[in-house]
Amino acid sequence: MAIAITPIAAAFGAVVTNVALADLDDATWEKIHAAFLTYGVLVFPGQHLDDKAQGRFARRFGELEQMSPKGETPTFPIANIKADGTLASEADEQYRILKGNEGWHTDSTYMPLASKAAMLSALVIPSEGGETEFADMRAAWGALEPARQRQLEGLSAYHSFYYSQARQGFIHNTDHLYGFHDKGAPLRPIVKVHPETGRKSIYTGRHAHNIPGMTPEASQAFLDELLEWACQPPRTCRHTWSVGDLVVWDNRCLMHRACPYDESQPRHLRGSRISGEPDSELAPTFEDSRAAGFNPSANNKSVLASGR
Repeated sequence: MAIAITPIAAAFGAVVTNVALADLDDATWEKIHAAFLTYGVLVFPGQHLDDKAQGRFARRFGELEQMSPKGETPTFPIANIKADGTLASEADEQYRILKGNEGWHTDSTYMPLASKAAMLSALVIPSEGGETEFADMRAAWGALEPARQRQLEGLSAYHSFYYSQARQGFIHNTDHLYGFHDKGAPLRPIVKVHPETGRKSIYTGRHAHNIPGMTPEASQAFLDELLEWACQPPRTCRHTWSVGDLVVWDNRCLMHRACPYDESQPRHLRGSRISGEPDSELAPTFEDSRAAGFNPSANNKSVLASGR
């Protein structure tokens, strides 16, 4: 049977069936990629991919971000299960990052090179809760009055994982784990032009802070109000996981968040994150007082040389 791409009830997103992602030919990939650019988020039910197969599919979208300092890995865990099999608690950094993920965000905006796309597959899910919710920032942009659009087009904001975690009450020191780096805080425009479709969208999220020209307090209030307004129906949709599902989304025009669940139950999703192209996703970095050892000259030289 031919691949089937069925739009979901929301104004964006689609479910893709009649396809085996573990054995994907180029012609089918082109249809998937076109749907990805159109719908922003694609749901592939019942794929049950292993680590290597998910990595192969992720690489169709581009170069993978390396989430671990141990070298190249095609996937990484988004799980409340620790290495010893017990569940993470408030004392564990793993728990704190998962709790932070319940806020609306776009992946890797706190890195010099932001993410282009990301995917998750479900291995273990709780009996209820733990869904993943998405918000279409293209639709949010289109819903703005022209005067508001003009105002936002002149604004940028810094992005920091230290900042977003601290607002949740979780303080972290520089240790070169992914996101907690000494490369500084990227400065990113609040309005993003998609490099492939040319469509505009609102580009913010929980990592964004300190708009130049505003006080920190005014900036925080402005960004909080914008985020809350943008991430409302009919611009949102929610995916309820089944084991074996794979979901991929476009970080350049959507935001997402994890929904709460009973933390006494295990939840294990397997992630892959795709790097953006430097021409569109690389941002200048500036001092972040929360990060030790920042050297703007040295860091921008190394970032620009490597694209990371």
